[in-house]
Parts: sequence; C-alpha cells; structure tokens
Amino acid sequence: MTVKVFIDGAAGTTGLEIGDRLGGRDDIELLTLSESRRKDAKARAKLLNDADFVILCLPDDAAREAVTLIENSHTRVIDASTAHRVGEGWTYGFPELEPGQMTAIAEASRVSNPGCYPTGFLALVRPLVRAGLIPVDWPISVNAVSGYSGGGKSMIAEFEGPNPPPAARPYALGLAHKHVPEMQKHARLEHLPIFTPSVVNTYRGMIVEVPLPLHMFVRRPTLVACETVLREAYRDSPIVRVVEADADTVAIEDDAGTDRLTLRVCGNAETGQARLIATLDNLGKGAAGAAVQNLNIMAGFDPVAGLAL
Repeated sequence: MTVKVFIDGAAGTTGLEIGDRLGGRDDIELLTLSESRRKDAKARAKLLNDADFVILCLPDDAAREAVTLIENSHTRVIDASTAHRVGEGWTYGFPELEPGQMTAIAEASRVSNPGCYPTGFLALVRPLVRAGLIPVDWPISVNAVSGYSGGGKSMIAEFEGPNPPPAARPYALGLAHKHVPEMQKHARLEHLPIFTPSVVNTYRGMIVEVPLPLHMFVRRPTLVACETVLREAYRDSPIVRVVEADADTVAIEDDAGTDRLTLRVCGNAETGQARLIATLDNLGKGAAGAAVQNLNIMAGFDPVAGLAL
C-alpha cells in the first residue's frame, strides 16, 4: 500500500528532516510544490486536499489556517507546531505515553506532535505520576538544554554566523514558555512545572532533567522503585529505553542523530534525592522522528519504518 503525504512547510528545519526520513520509501508518495509555487495558495490548498496525510511544519497561526483549508473527510493531519497540543479534538502524538495511546493515534484523523522538551519531561514524569510515586500537586521543576537547531533557521544562522552567541544561553526567563501547558496537561499535574531551558552551542541533541526530593513524598519512593516503574512503562518500546545510570557520562550528544529516547534515574539513595534524566535528539524523537512514527502508526506501517534507532 502506498499513501500520499504532503509536508506543508517542507523547507523548514523540521520539514527537511521529515523529508529525509520519508524519501526513498516505496510505501510513501511525497506530494511536493516547486519553489516557484510554494506560496501559490491554490496549489497548496490542492495538495492539502489531495493528500492522504498532511504533516504541518508551520508556525502556529499558519498551522491553524492550514487545517481550515482541508475540505474533505479523508485527509488526516499531523501537526508539528504547538497550535493543537492542548486543544480539543486532537490526539496527542506520543505513542508510548499512556496505555492505549498508540491505538488512539492509529484511529485519529488529527494528531498533534509533542514538543521536544515535553517529550523528555513527560517520558520521565508521567509514568511516576500514574503510579502514584510523584504527587499530582507537587511543584515540579524541569531543567533542559537543547542544541540550537531547535530554534529553526534564524537561530542556526545566529549560532553559525561570524559573531555567535555565548556557549550556553538560558531563555524563557519569564517562566511563560509555550511548552509548559503541554507539560502540565499530559503529565496530569495540578500546577504548572517550573521550566528552565537553555540553548547551547551544539547543532542537535537535548538533555531534559527533573530533580525530585523523593524523601519528601508521602510514599517516599526509592531510586530503584522509580527506575522499575519506568522500565515497566517502556518495556515493549523499540524507541524509548531505560538504561542504568553511569555517573558523569551523560552527554547532550548521546542520542543526537537518532530517533530514540533514553531515560536514566540518577541520584543519592541515602538522601532520597533523584535526578531523572532524558536524552534525545531535538530534531529526532523531539520533532521529525516523532512525526514519522505517528505517520507510520496512522497508516498501518511498521511504527519504526524510516527511523534511526
């Protein structure tokens, strides 16, 4: 079976990455616009309606507008923007997040691709919340660093230009990052997490870390208990893996260039303090890889077809 796929925003960083993963597959027919017709509204609308699947790699407002241009009931949409991640009527595209989530994605007509930072955060936190090890009302903090490709073409040009920024630069200092509502909703927390991201001078890769004072929780879970819950949650996943913590060896490059997600439970058993750490590629499982995985699931293909694991 061959399906027709249109990447709306194929010239952007995420769109290019998705195109690379889909190119050459004999089960995918990519519908494309020439450079001269990329801004032709009628030509674009035609492909939006001709496709079996549309992957939106657009700014939020443009993604919302693109959905309104689809005038049929057969075109199914994967939105890689932030526009629909907490919206009604959209299925959250994180297959490993909940039991039954993959089935929900397979049956959905509208799927929102998760954000890169929320992917690492939710993979670490949601199973522990679901198991009752993390209280739903706990004021969780999440610290993260990402490669500069996550900022798109403008940030890539900034870091690769003649006067690049500092090696590490914190941002979203006003604690109003657009990923925070997504983190709260899909972790099912009562309070917004405190999110402290930074961009660093490496092209791709990401570390997401959640520090936890386990000794202050009612159930006082151990590091072993936390790791056991995570291993059980992802035991059947070919993409999400839980590995033993190896002191001082976690690096932002650990999963760069792949579509996998690696989780670790680190910390001090005697003091009851934990550091949950996720590494992933911000353009892989954090963006393009996730979109391709969702496409595979929706189309009935092997979920990991075209992915680098």
